[in-house]
Amino acid sequence: AENGQVGIAELEQIRELITAAGYLGRIIIDPSVVRGLEYYTGPVYEVELTFPVTNDDGQVVRFGSVAGGGRYDGLVGRFRPEPVPATGFSIGVSRLFSALKAVKSPIVDSRNELPLVVVTAMDNKSPEFMPGYQAMVSALRQAKDADGKPLLRADLYLGASGFNAQMKYADRRGAVCAVIQGSSEREAGTVVIKDLILGAELAAASRDVKDSSEHKAKQAEAQFAVPLAELVEGVKRVLARHS
Repeated sequence: AENGQVGIAELEQIRELITAAGYLGRIIIDPSVVRGLEYYTGPVYEVELTFPVTNDDGQVVRFGSVAGGGRYDGLVGRFRPEPVPATGFSIGVSRLFSALKAVKSPIVDSRNELPLVVVTAMDNKSPEFMPGYQAMVSALRQAKDADGKPLLRADLYLGASGFNAQMKYADRRGAVCAVIQGSSEREAGTVVIKDLILGAELAAASRDVKDSSEHKAKQAEAQFAVPLAELVEGVKRVLARHS
């Protein structure tokens, strides 16, 4: 009974996160889903592609399941003296790749790759703040250009590291900018947008250049705060600078 209550609480937390991300309906909590292996100790997942696709023979088909997995805290601990929390899943790569090609996804066409924005998680050790960060990611992913096409890719940092490590993560991913909201920004109802490309250029400038008024003006553009409701517009400013 106690394990059941813990499981229900975890599912409620998952529901909060997917609701904040705007994925309720696309992600369904289904108690009937069961994985075939016994080592799972928490939520399990099954990923299905339900959109119809016409194959080479003119038949309408569905790709179905392309991934599955879950939480298995006890598995790694069987081979080590201490418990090791773990989550993972396997992907049917060939089937997923075929599906991405069928819908002409930019993910499989680097020529059409969209700019990346990373939302950092300054309060990543406080689960109650994660839905807010996820909502920012959702808002950015819904941004469209003048033709109604997706404007950018957005990624949420999910590790437990601090600010510097998160900035390095964004740099490694090749992000154009990072979105930052700590406790002070949350209280003020704002977010900070950090232009990583312009910031790198300013950091490489010589001492003489750094003393100029132009350099100081660019510094204000390299990192600026906007109201949370204007997050997308603020990111658009950065994207327009580097388009």
